[in-house]
Amino acid sequence: MKKTFSVEQIIGVLKQAEVGVPVAELIRKTGITEQTYYRSKAKYAGRVRQSDRG
Repeated sequence: MKKTFSVEQIIGVLKQAEVGVPVAELIRKTGITEQTYYRSKAKYAGRVRQSDRG
Protein backbone atom coordinates (compact mmCIF):
# COMPACT_ATOMS: atom_id res chain seq x y z
CA MET A 1 0.00 0.00 0.00
CA LYS A 2 1.34 3.41 -0.94
CA LYS A 3 1.28 6.11 1.72
CA THR A 4 1.47 9.78 0.91
CA PHE A 5 2.95 12.16 3.42
CA SER A 6 2.47 15.91 3.44
CA VAL A 7 5.49 18.18 3.08
CA GLU A 8 5.06 19.19 6.72
CA GLN A 9 5.19 15.56 7.84
CA ILE A 10 8.34 14.91 5.81
CA ILE A 11 10.03 18.01 7.19
CA GLY A 12 9.08 16.91 10.70
CA VAL A 13 10.82 13.57 10.19
CA LEU A 14 13.91 15.28 8.76
CA LYS A 15 14.04 17.68 11.72
CA GLN A 16 13.96 14.74 14.13
CA ALA A 17 16.92 13.21 12.33
CA GLU A 18 18.82 16.50 12.54
CA VAL A 19 18.45 16.62 16.33
CA GLY A 20 19.85 13.14 16.71
CA VAL A 21 17.08 10.56 16.41
CA PRO A 22 18.56 7.52 14.60
CA VAL A 23 17.39 7.14 11.01
CA ALA A 24 16.62 3.45 11.55
CA GLU A 25 14.21 4.37 14.34
CA LEU A 26 12.53 7.10 12.26
CA ILE A 27 11.94 4.92 9.23
CA ARG A 28 10.56 2.12 11.38
CA LYS A 29 8.14 4.46 13.20
CA THR A 30 6.94 6.23 10.06
CA GLY A 31 6.80 3.13 7.88
CA ILE A 32 8.96 4.51 5.09
CA THR A 33 11.92 2.84 3.45
CA GLU A 34 15.48 4.01 3.90
CA GLN A 35 15.57 4.95 0.21
CA THR A 36 12.48 7.14 0.60
CA TYR A 37 14.03 8.84 3.62
CA TYR A 38 17.22 9.76 1.78
CA ARG A 39 15.31 10.90 -1.32
CA SER A 40 13.17 13.17 0.84
CA LYS A 41 16.24 14.45 2.61
CA ALA A 42 17.83 15.42 -0.70
CA LYS A 43 14.62 17.04 -1.94
CA TYR A 44 13.56 18.95 1.20
CA ALA A 45 16.86 19.69 2.96
CA GLY A 46 16.70 23.40 2.13
CA ARG A 47 13.18 23.69 3.51
CA VAL A 48 14.18 22.16 6.83
CA ARG A 49 16.91 24.73 7.30
CA GLN A 50 14.67 27.62 6.21
CA SER A 51 11.90 26.65 8.61
CA ASP A 52 14.37 26.63 11.52
CA ARG A 53 15.00 30.34 11.03
CA GLY A 54 11.46 31.14 11.97
